[in-house]
Amino acid sequence: MFSHSDAFLTSRSSPTQPDFFVENHGTIFLLQPLTPVANSWIQENLPEDRLAFGGAVVVEHPYITDIVRGAQTDGLEAR
Repeated sequence: MFSHSDAFLTSRSSPTQPDFFVENHGTIFLLQPLTPVANSWIQENLPEDRLAFGGAVVVEHPYITDIVRGAQTDGLEAR
């Protein structure tokens, strides 16, 4: 039987919570990691000189789609 905790272990994140929250602020986006997996993904996939605002990463408009698609390809969820 597949339980709620099994889903958590399989996806590496909570089935009810996305890994990232993406906020559109016009010319920039804020990519807010919500899970430890999302924090690790940022460390491994985004440049070290990235700009942070609070706990979020500031992303310019032309790059957000590719970043979110990359995270989704790696099994993470963004909303």
